[in-house]
Amino acid sequence: MQSRTIKTWAWLHKWSSLVCTVFMLLLCLTGLPLIFHHEIGHLLGTEVETPKMAPGTPHASLDKVLEVARAQHPDRVVQFASKDADDDNLWFITLTPTPEPTEDFRSVAVDARTAQVLAQPRFDEGFMYVMFKLHVDLFAGLPGKLFLGFMGLLLLVAIVSGVVLYAPFMRKLDFGTVRRDRRTRLKWLDLHNLLGIVTLVWLFVVGATGMINTWADLVIKYWQYDQLSALMVPYQGQSTVPVAERGSVQRSMEVAQAQAPQTKLSFIAFPGTAFSSPHHTTFFLKGNEPFTSKLLQPVLVDARTTEVTAAPQLPWYLTALLVSQPLHFGDYGGMPMQILWALLDIATIIVLGSGLYLWLRKGNTAPERKAESATEANGATPALATLKKSLETSP
Repeated sequence: MQSRTIKTWAWLHKWSSLVCTVFMLLLCLTGLPLIFHHEIGHLLGTEVETPKMAPGTPHASLDKVLEVARAQHPDRVVQFASKDADDDNLWFITLTPTPEPTEDFRSVAVDARTAQVLAQPRFDEGFMYVMFKLHVDLFAGLPGKLFLGFMGLLLLVAIVSGVVLYAPFMRKLDFGTVRRDRRTRLKWLDLHNLLGIVTLVWLFVVGATGMINTWADLVIKYWQYDQLSALMVPYQGQSTVPVAERGSVQRSMEVAQAQAPQTKLSFIAFPGTAFSSPHHTTFFLKGNEPFTSKLLQPVLVDARTTEVTAAPQLPWYLTALLVSQPLHFGDYGGMPMQILWALLDIATIIVLGSGLYLWLRKGNTAPERKAESATEANGATPALATLKKSLETSP
């Protein structure tokens, strides 16, 4: 590459890295415990567990489960209901003041067999909640999500520009060389470059999926406008179906599952919520395989008549969102993949931390750098000299 080209790429790498590094460090640090959120929940005793009963114990009607949950918070409405991912005998019912999206929610855990309340866990407090909110939106809602999405975009720019610069930088060195006999800053530069290349693919995937996840609220709203609006034409002018006028939710669930018999329930969105319409109870069904369990099939059931209105295929942009979410946290391959994700996360923290260190130290090594440059200048091309200078003054 020519000196001008190298300067351009080095400038891109320097400033995209500098702007996003602190926020990426925050995301890596908060993301580390989130990889093991289930395991940490068990250790802290915050996970709800169902009592042991004979296998095959029949489940109570979902209508009874919802009635019991509503009785705990009679001033609220049921927004969502979902089965625990690891225990089919456990329902989680989410109740809110109104069906609209809100941070003011209460959760009631109900035994699916006995319809008895097991706990009312608080998912909006505690250490894991703080980690989650910092990781997702910095406690700033949608603006916070979009800001972190922009930081993710800058991370991708930093990765691409770093790859472009790595090849000419390593032209005279073996792959993975760390020059331990040189000054501290140069050793950290080599380590920064080595770990950056090692974590390249993982960091790009996690950065890209994280950026996609920040668009979730906007993607869902567009899906409602793009696809659900066409299904709502027969219901124009009608208000949200009152609870007293709704049919049996148990019956609605049965007809929904009959629509896609090779699936199981993921969660239920009730009328007026973000994932449904004012006139439908929407059942989101998922597959039984590791990959298909991340893909959802919505089935819209008329809240009054309990008849299936539609079972549209999710558009590609919602499918991309659903696939990106578990991939971001390494939820596909169980504990081995979680451990791999954690190790790569730690390596990324070192990459980001070393980049910050290199920038902070850039002004303290001028005499040493001048002496080294004098001994290495012979035989160096102008482009490589420019590259060396650029890299040593950027993270």
